[in-house]
Amino acid sequence: MRFAFPACADYRRRFKGDHVPKVTLAFCGSGKTLCCSFFYNAVVKTWDVIVIGGGIIGLSLSIELRKRGASVLVVERGEPGREASYAAGGMLANCGDETPRRLQGLATASAAMYPEFVHQLQDESGVNVDLRDQGTLLFPGPGHSIDSIKDAQPLSGPLGQVEPALAAGGRPAVFLKERSVCPRALVNAALKAAKHRGVDVSSGTAVISVDVSRGCVVGVTTDKTSYSSPTVVNCAGAWAGQIAPCLIPTRPVKGQMICFAMPSRELLQHVIRTPEIYLIPRSDGRMLAGATVEEAGFDKRTVPETVQQLNRSAVNLVPALREAKVLEAWAGLRPGTPDNLPILGATEMPGYFMATGHFRDGILLAPVTARVMAQVMAKEMPEHDLSEFSLERFARQGSRVAGD
Repeated sequence: MRFAFPACADYRRRFKGDHVPKVTLAFCGSGKTLCCSFFYNAVVKTWDVIVIGGGIIGLSLSIELRKRGASVLVVERGEPGREASYAAGGMLANCGDETPRRLQGLATASAAMYPEFVHQLQDESGVNVDLRDQGTLLFPGPGHSIDSIKDAQPLSGPLGQVEPALAAGGRPAVFLKERSVCPRALVNAALKAAKHRGVDVSSGTAVISVDVSRGCVVGVTTDKTSYSSPTVVNCAGAWAGQIAPCLIPTRPVKGQMICFAMPSRELLQHVIRTPEIYLIPRSDGRMLAGATVEEAGFDKRTVPETVQQLNRSAVNLVPALREAKVLEAWAGLRPGTPDNLPILGATEMPGYFMATGHFRDGILLAPVTARVMAQVMAKEMPEHDLSEFSLERFARQGSRVAGD
């Protein structure tokens, strides 16, 4: 199906004289939606869709839109893929008790999409994203019964045989059939695949506002220039709320992590999740340990005491890490919302959409977010009910959305 968007006469009136792009209009079905094909001239270039934000959510959505024939521009305030996506751990944690109940359907669907999602990205980019399916060992916290953990399975043998390097102190553990991925490789693959498909990318320029004329989206203004499009989707993560004219209740949630060089690549095979820390082994011999959850504004500095605490917690769980080299420590900013659920779907402003606020699940939810948002933007019925993730839920709680 060709990409479609609502017709807006004022968008066409914005261009005058020789600046008017040639447009072919054709009715799609019985509604008022029009299919538009633009022939770019030398003076003004327009796109069917502008995606604000070049993280894994924005890049995945841009690829999905290109598959539908839309011309797409991704506008990224910094370097694509270098914010929350770059800082993430990469656990595809759709099992256990940590996934909010209202998010479980999307999480389960997205986890099932991952093998094909990764296959396409790797095929088009040539980048190995290290998708691992060894699973997760979960150590429940106090007051949590093993029998109550969703999708929990017994270990394949004694813990000392399954993961000999663990010093679990006799604590019970269960197996979760989950995967993990290297987020840095994933977002690099997504960027290359997007460019391979013809997505345009503008980096180092922050979107200040979505431009609106007579109630209709006509493009975006950045700190350096402006771009024209009748359709804009905000995938700006923790910075989504800084873009006028809509008030979006997103906030940065800081997370600090460290990375070890394992003494042996076989030191740990499974992802380990405990109440104190999680450990994520990589196929190249690295191991990530994290992560904090801090309300610290846009501060991305690491704190030595916090890094030391992460180190101690990791060593307590895997004593062989005591002599391991710490390769890196970093902090990233997750995009949180008041209920820590994503914001997905259309806004009250025609042509303006949201796909942001994924909090700790941006990597996991990238495939399903791209699919359902492309469906919503094409005026199709999405595969999953997004009503609980609408921006309007915050209006009912006292937030407001400003029009022009």
